[in-house]
Amino acid sequence: MAKISETDVQSNSINIIGTGTIITGDIQCEGDIRIDGTLKGNLVTRGKVVVGVTGFIHGEINCKNADISGKTDGRILVSELLALKSTAKVKGEINVAKLSIEPNAIFTGNCNMSSDVSRQSQDRPPVIITNNEKAIK
Repeated sequence: MAKISETDVQSNSINIIGTGTIITGDIQCEGDIRIDGTLKGNLVTRGKVVVGVTGFIHGEINCKNADISGKTDGRILVSELLALKSTAKVKGEINVAKLSIEPNAIFTGNCNMSSDVSRQSQDRPPVIITNNEKAIK
């Protein structure tokens, strides 16, 4: 019988923020996360981030891989692959190793491609969200 350690369970977990849920504050997790609701804060994970069609993140995203179908407003740091799906609306700075953009996706901002994204995230201070900032409509 195989022994499962606590770190194996955490890294294989999937976190879901459902449609209609609004979270104000930062999220840090080890596993994958799917956002179908709204996050007003920064998101850091060693796993994959999926922003569903109804999802919105207003803040910094720092992860290994990401698929974005919804909206984001803020800096995105992805150490491997960022995929912007056809329904994505992304505003802000992107720092990625690899980037895939489907037709009809909307991206407004700057993009830097480098194999050392983790170093770029350490060179810049985190984004601070205030109540006065406007979201993408």
